[in-house]
Amino acid sequence: MCGICGLATTGQGGVDPALLAAMNSTLVHRGPDDQGQLLAGPVGLAARRLSIIDIQGGHQPIGNEDSRLQVVQNGEIYNHAELRVELERSGHDFRTRCDTEVLVHLYEEHGDSFVERLRGMFALALWDGRRGRLLLARDRFGIKPLFYRQDAGGGLAFGSELKALMALPGLERKLDMRALEALLAFNSIPAPLTILDSVRKLPAGHVLVWEESGRVELRRFARPRPVAASEARGGSAADLAAELRERLRNSIRAHLVSDVPVGVLLSGGVDSAILTALAAQESPEPVRTFSIGFKERSFDELERARLVAKRYGTEHHELILEPDAAELLPRLAEVFDEPLADSSAVPTYLVSELASRHVKVALSGEGGDELFGGYYTYVADVIAPWVGRPAAALGPLVERLPSSSGRVSFDYMAKRFARGAALPPLERHHAWKEIFSDDARAELRASALARPDGFDPLDVYRERYAETSEADLLARMQDVDLGIYLVDDLLVKTDRASMAHSLEARVPYLDTAVTDLALALPRRLKVRGFQKKRLLRRAAGPLLPRQILHGRKRGFSIPAAAWLRGELEPFARDALSAETLRRQGVFRPETVERLLDAHVARRADLSRQLWCLLTFTLWVERHGRVAATVPA
Repeated sequence: MCGICGLATTGQGGVDPALLAAMNSTLVHRGPDDQGQLLAGPVGLAARRLSIIDIQGGHQPIGNEDSRLQVVQNGEIYNHAELRVELERSGHDFRTRCDTEVLVHLYEEHGDSFVERLRGMFALALWDGRRGRLLLARDRFGIKPLFYRQDAGGGLAFGSELKALMALPGLERKLDMRALEALLAFNSIPAPLTILDSVRKLPAGHVLVWEESGRVELRRFARPRPVAASEARGGSAADLAAELRERLRNSIRAHLVSDVPVGVLLSGGVDSAILTALAAQESPEPVRTFSIGFKERSFDELERARLVAKRYGTEHHELILEPDAAELLPRLAEVFDEPLADSSAVPTYLVSELASRHVKVALSGEGGDELFGGYYTYVADVIAPWVGRPAAALGPLVERLPSSSGRVSFDYMAKRFARGAALPPLERHHAWKEIFSDDARAELRASALARPDGFDPLDVYRERYAETSEADLLARMQDVDLGIYLVDDLLVKTDRASMAHSLEARVPYLDTAVTDLALALPRRLKVRGFQKKRLLRRAAGPLLPRQILHGRKRGFSIPAAAWLRGELEPFARDALSAETLRRQGVFRPETVERLLDAHVARRADLSRQLWCLLTFTLWVERHGRVAATVPA
């Protein structure tokens, strides 16, 4: 696991080594064990290394036999050993045991299509000195991040995090108003947008090729998608559950390969409990597990986590989270170098800190919900065609329910369901998760700001949805979440929170060994009535206690509603003060104050909206004055 960055120039002077070093220094947390950089004509590559495999020999950049090809990589290639055997048979010489070295030799054999052969998580940059071209690539599920910026002269800069590009002296810090609209709608910013108008994210499953002329080509090399409804897997549930269990075992076995200790982030839910069970069965020594708990009982899963830890004899570590977000939120504004308003970043950050004291690698359960049908929104997707209109008619009555501070409270779910139940399928799926509606966003914007012409954040959903017209409706909604919510929210959260503590987070559910089956399942084996994750729970039956298998989903969330009505209220009022908001010039102070008052008075649960506003405002304060008036 590493942080990578680089520069490519069309000018005569070449790359400034001091600037490349400055970019690389911003990524030290991603790789404190080693650093390296290479200047090769018009290109400079740099890396910070967290040593996981071949600790002594994996220094980056890594070249081929004649050093004309050079590569830096952030990630892990789980099939590198098999690829190495194949490449050695073809005559390639290896100098290390590192998975990164496979990349240059595989490129020699297969050209740009080499990325299609990779099983793993990666963001990489490969310089082909023979052809004068730089190739950037990001894995098919978007597990690892990559940002880039092309300047007016055709030069290119890239980095694992936005902060590497912020080191560029000429970088314009103008807000991309489309990104802000998306943040207010989704709590995150979907690729290729970033919060800065001049920087883009490389989308998942894409390669970008830069040539010395300054020409850039962007293309997709992989697009995991659900099968057509008519091609869904047949067979008995028992047989498919057994197959899924073995596929998960295969994935976890690959994800345990490391020259340093590996642990599991154990939330107490089904996904991470399965990882713990199978890791314990595959590991020759006790697995280390790490859990976060809360004093608020409706959010706490420590008892379930302890059941799993005890059953499998893990070396278990816990932390009880207090409502000290006033201290943590400014710190997270530094860690997440563009705003991410998912409040579960707090426990993810802290459990990563806990784990990093004991291990360098930890398995995490991202992807299980999207692949196997774990969200309540999927239940709503299934039942809405039958009860949507009556539920919408009851909307005015439902809105009168008092607001609770509990986790996934009845009043919160009922209000959300009623508001979206009568909408078309994609729009209602979004409505159940929406942060600020279109009207609410308009009311928030300061008078000097205008909505970008013709931009609707939901269009990113519509584009993804249109690509899966032959699949089952539920599978299409899962695919939207898999390609947008998972990539641009959950995986961002896990990557930044873990890497802030120099911890490599691996996600075994997002392995083709698992996803190939998950994307071919019929609806009945995912969601049926109010039952979720039906096949995954059946596969876990022999592995887990009943309390885990049939317990209510809590997720890795915090009691934000209660905190914002209690200990965190003074901090929120100070951070969102009229003085601060007027100085920043993005949000109307009177609108924000009204939201705070309504939440504290329990007229509505507006914790997600307020968390979003806090996240953005603290980001602006941390990263300095940014121009808010950006042309559409």
